[in-house]
Amino acid sequence: MRKLLIIVAAFGLLLSACAQKAAETPSSPASPAATAADCAKTAPLKTPGQLTVGTDNPSFPPWIINNDPTNGKGFEGALAYQVAQRMGFTPDQVKWVVVPFNNSYAPGPKDFDFDINNIEVTPEREQAVDFSDGYYDLPQALLVMKGSPIEHATTLAELKDSTFGAQTGTTSLTFINTVIQPTQQATVYDTTSDAKVELKNGNVDGLILDLPTAYFEATDSKYGTKGSALVGKFASTGHLGMLFEQGNTLVACVNKALDEMKADGTLKALQDKWLANYLGVPVIQ
Repeated sequence: MRKLLIIVAAFGLLLSACAQKAAETPSSPASPAATAADCAKTAPLKTPGQLTVGTDNPSFPPWIINNDPTNGKGFEGALAYQVAQRMGFTPDQVKWVVVPFNNSYAPGPKDFDFDINNIEVTPEREQAVDFSDGYYDLPQALLVMKGSPIEHATTLAELKDSTFGAQTGTTSLTFINTVIQPTQQATVYDTTSDAKVELKNGNVDGLILDLPTAYFEATDSKYGTKGSALVGKFASTGHLGMLFEQGNTLVACVNKALDEMKADGTLKALQDKWLANYLGVPVIQ
């Protein structure tokens, strides 16, 4: 009998120890949302039931067509609506707001859920805002007027004594100053529209733009810069991301949407539809 009592007591101590260990072990975190739509159900929005998307005015092809993001045309316009759809928003639940390019990555609260405006992810910008995963790899390129002395340049050395322009606050301007490092100070413009006018007027030798924009300007006979030529692209490449107010948990939902689009081929299909094949563009070394 005494032996039986000892066994029962020992068993009781064992159960107590197991229960205590279980109580001390933190519970497993909830499983992450399975889809972008599941994720977006609990994500904070500027306006409940509405996805507020920012972009600049004017906006340019091939990113947005006819300066009208609501038409869903152009690579970024179409991409924004595809992301919205995968998060459970209908087209009429997407509201576009104007966000000047340089304001988008300034510190502080935002009046949009995300901004999509040909914004390259950089460590400096990431100190003030958050970005989605990359949705397009982006080289810089050189646009000149036909007949320019540097129209057929193939090396950085050939560009050293030329004058270049770019929009203020852009990675194109940074590229001029840190990679090309010309002997002449770069000319800075408030907008890309201003820069294109100055190129046509002969006030700069060339513009540094992202490759899709430069290619469009040189090849589109209706909306491009008439008389311009694409000299080539540069070897270094950044990537574009959608921009969010720092700490916004909607980033995870957009990343899920992008993952879905990469997996099922939708992202590539949008690139093929709205962007050209740039493999034949020469590289300026």
